[in-house]
Amino acid sequence: MNMLSRRGFLAASAAAIGAAHLPRIAFAQGVAPISLSAATRTLDIDGRAATVFGLAGPGGQGLILDPGQRFRVDLTNDLDVGTIIHWHGQIPPNAQDGVPDMPMPLLAPGETRSYDFEARPGTHWMHSHVPTQEMQLLAAPLIVRSAEDVAADRQDVVMFLHDFSFKAPEEVLAEIGAGHGGGHGAGHGAGALPDQGAPMGGMGAMQGMDHGAMGHGATGGMPMGNMPGMGGMMGMGGQMGGMAMDLNDYDWDAYLANDRTLSDPEVVRVERGGRIRLRVINAAAATVFWIDTGAAEARLVAVDGHAVQPIAGSRFGLAMGQRLDIEIDLPNEGGAWPIIALREGARERTGLILATQGAEVQRLDAVAESEAPAFDTDLAQEARLVALNALPDRPVDRSQMLMLGGSMQPYLWTINGAVWGQHQPITARSGERVVLSFHNMSMMAHPMHLHGHVFQVVGLNGRRVAGALRDTVHVPPMSRVDVALDAGEAARWMLHCHHMPHLASGMMTEFAVTASV
Repeated sequence: MNMLSRRGFLAASAAAIGAAHLPRIAFAQGVAPISLSAATRTLDIDGRAATVFGLAGPGGQGLILDPGQRFRVDLTNDLDVGTIIHWHGQIPPNAQDGVPDMPMPLLAPGETRSYDFEARPGTHWMHSHVPTQEMQLLAAPLIVRSAEDVAADRQDVVMFLHDFSFKAPEEVLAEIGAGHGGGHGAGHGAGALPDQGAPMGGMGAMQGMDHGAMGHGATGGMPMGNMPGMGGMMGMGGQMGGMAMDLNDYDWDAYLANDRTLSDPEVVRVERGGRIRLRVINAAAATVFWIDTGAAEARLVAVDGHAVQPIAGSRFGLAMGQRLDIEIDLPNEGGAWPIIALREGARERTGLILATQGAEVQRLDAVAESEAPAFDTDLAQEARLVALNALPDRPVDRSQMLMLGGSMQPYLWTINGAVWGQHQPITARSGERVVLSFHNMSMMAHPMHLHGHVFQVVGLNGRRVAGALRDTVHVPPMSRVDVALDAGEAARWMLHCHHMPHLASGMMTEFAVTASV
């Protein structure tokens, strides 16, 4: 089997994973910016042609930057519709953040827009901030290598995950809203996707709740208490106190790793005794994955582009928008090592294969023998993560509770009882230490993403932790996650659920930062 995808993951792209060393884009500082285009492309998905969107850099889908290289990009919209790209994991000036009308409008067809900011090292990605376009695969890896990466001399392998439907995104959203999306879990029922002006109900009584003063320090000093009924209620089968979680709300036609299914997976050529850095990016619209390295010895070393104390293991999970960096040390003998992404609460799977020259690569079934469990319902994985470079300890200036609510019937998802357009901004002043508490009172998990900031997980179901640095945190049903951050540029920053049908139905608010006094 050819180690390179026949669908265009070429040697210089962010998913170019066949070479022993990740190729670099040869642009000197101060010379020409990198050209990036949003355009259509055609994939072969299990023998069926699919026209999707993509982000093409100099050598294929995605971008790779060298240590110290600025993000200097000219983005051209070669689509026939307006679009805008968000640089997920980066902290650009607010005007370059890539959210429609916050403050820049969509790029019109044929328009080019320039970006120039300091790139943050790590495994990141870029995607349209129009939910239906992200569902059409308008996304790609954005890898920024550090000097430490170069010194480590590990072979970079990117695993870019998607869920995919041959149906138009609007049809998918309509089916989900009407309760006909398939999926797993209880609570599916009739209803329609609300427009952004739909009246709110359900969680409105909780709007404006605050948990008061939260003490001092990046890791808390917070009087969070034991929060009765919150922790330890989840079972591995997606049950909570006898109630079934809603794990998945749509059965997609395919699950992709680097644009391919397991009927024709990417085969990455590796050396005997090879040292690998696997960069996993969950770009799926609505699917949480477990990453299973099987017989390959592995350890988790970073999440969302930020180093953590290494954790040995063979199975790690990630929600939509999140990233994992996993180091793998292969044995000295030749062979093939499948790296599998399993859909939570289901049997579908995708993945790629690491293989030495001449190794036999066996066919893998796209459906596992048994269902994968729900992801991190008790926050056990999150609790094991410890940042290597924690936020500095300082007093907390402001704390805010965000109530995450909603249901499958009607299909309605809210923050503090409101959808976008009826929301009350979460406010702070630039430079303040802020603690945000995400309290999920729904039966579906929510990956919460904050633009323009890095935060540290400091509380899990009332227990103080010195957790990972992140930009996207998974909040299971009936759980609370507290994060600390230092408010940045005075501007309007998007704060939303990264489950695309939830986002499309209005599950977003804004973190409104004003200038310090």
